[in-house]
Amino acid sequence: MKIHEFQAKAILRQNDVPVPRGIVATTAEQAAGAFDELGGSFAVVKAQIHAGGRGKGTIKGNPQQHGVQLVRSRQEASEVADRLLGGKLVTIQTGLEGQTVRQVLIEEGCDIARELYLGIVLDRAKAQPVLMVSSEGGVEIEKVAAETPERIHKAYFDQATGLASFQVRKICAQLGLEGPTLKSANRFMKALCQLFVKYDCSLAEINPLVVTGDGELLALDAKINFDDNGLFRYPDIAKLRDLSEEEPAEVRASKAGLSYVKLDGNIGCLVNGAGLAMGTMDIIKHHGGEPANFLDVGGGADVAQVTEAFRILLDDKKVKAVLVNIFGGIMRCTTIATALLEAYKTVGFNVPLVVRLEGTEVEEGRKIIAESDVDIITAEDLTDAARKVVKAAG
Repeated sequence: MKIHEFQAKAILRQNDVPVPRGIVATTAEQAAGAFDELGGSFAVVKAQIHAGGRGKGTIKGNPQQHGVQLVRSRQEASEVADRLLGGKLVTIQTGLEGQTVRQVLIEEGCDIARELYLGIVLDRAKAQPVLMVSSEGGVEIEKVAAETPERIHKAYFDQATGLASFQVRKICAQLGLEGPTLKSANRFMKALCQLFVKYDCSLAEINPLVVTGDGELLALDAKINFDDNGLFRYPDIAKLRDLSEEEPAEVRASKAGLSYVKLDGNIGCLVNGAGLAMGTMDIIKHHGGEPANFLDVGGGADVAQVTEAFRILLDDKKVKAVLVNIFGGIMRCTTIATALLEAYKTVGFNVPLVVRLEGTEVEEGRKIIAESDVDIITAEDLTDAARKVVKAAG
């Protein structure tokens, strides 16, 4: 689950990670009032959406208005907020359609001496969280990783004991931090690592992490993502979910107990199992097609769930054909076959449907499909299915 920057900073503040003062506004008038309340000679107005690259992003139809802008008066704060609110911010992560800005963060300015990058993720290969830092803060870290990976330094830490002081000293030496900044870095990095473990985070990213003029570390930006599977332990965190920022079809699928991710292609994929989904998408691409989604009905889906999965697939106007690829283990092929026919009765298939079944009760499932009067293209194996669905999608 993703949250907004202002929500992430509230969590950081509660866990002793320094952040600038900021006030959320949903109107231009509130933005002007926030500027006055912060009391400085300048502030920053920041669009709040679930996407990175806001500083370089621009409002659709107004390329001069960026998602993050410095303002020096209450009038300017009001005008910038007015241009942002209700507009669609297009960034490198949103696609050409952009995302609607519904709120802005008015944040106090600060004295920036240096900009750094800091991020924490889980390294699944090592089964440990890893802290990553770089002197190249405030820029596209993906580009740094690809072109100059030697500028990214890593420190693995134990979830029970956290980041050690000697690791902080080593990181500071790599970044060229010294003097009073060492104490600030020790507090900041240890607190962030504790927060990452405490809330079952999948990502905690500070970019830029700034060194102020007096040598203190400050989280100028913040991005925190949480593992959905752990949210039942943190009801207050779960309440921060903003459904307006999520793809409606993905929200709908989640409510039905399905795993769905919308993609840009035209071939819908209905499978059982994440690994099978990845393999299905790969072979579709291998044969020249483009997947329209990742849809995993899991191992124990019933007829109602499969029917809802078809509704979600067919509501996507980009979908020109659907591939059903089921390997029956816990999921029986007869259940899928019955669900296909039920979906046809209640939803109707307006695009070609290719079905490949294998595993538990496969012969019975194939018989159910063969004896129906529904126009379904069957396939013997995955390669055959991929070729047929790519051809059907044109």
